[in-house]
Amino acid sequence: MKWITRKDVKVDRVACPWLIRRFIDPKAEFVFVDEKELLEQAKRQDATPFDAPRLEAVKLNHRGSRCSFEAIIEDYAISDPIINRLALIVRAADVKGQEGVAPEGIGLRSIAQGFAAMGLSDEERLAAQFPVYAAHYSYLQSKHQ
Repeated sequence: MKWITRKDVKVDRVACPWLIRRFIDPKAEFVFVDEKELLEQAKRQDATPFDAPRLEAVKLNHRGSRCSFEAIIEDYAISDPIINRLALIVRAADVKGQEGVAPEGIGLRSIAQGFAAMGLSDEERLAAQFPVYAAHYSYLQSKHQ
């Protein structure tokens, strides 16, 4: 399955691909385009668009104070309690005004901004940051036992 989002990924646009590969489609392919091309390219490439809050036509998007990561959890009925806790961290890192829902969010935001500052491509950012999400997941899992 092919998924498409805006270029210059940071928190939510890294967390969502990690979630998709881990819980929905291990072979998912991700495409990054300019926001103005997103809907056209989604149709052309038969790709599922996600995380484009300025585009109302995109279903997997921010919903109120919640981030796109949470929309994917909801729409794909992912019931893992650890993922729900991780979702709060992603929201705290990604959504302005939601920093208080999880103290770990500020660290995740800093990590994402650091990878962006390194000048890595979107694909390189995913590869470099997927272990960060896997580590967060494992940490939360160890605390849940």
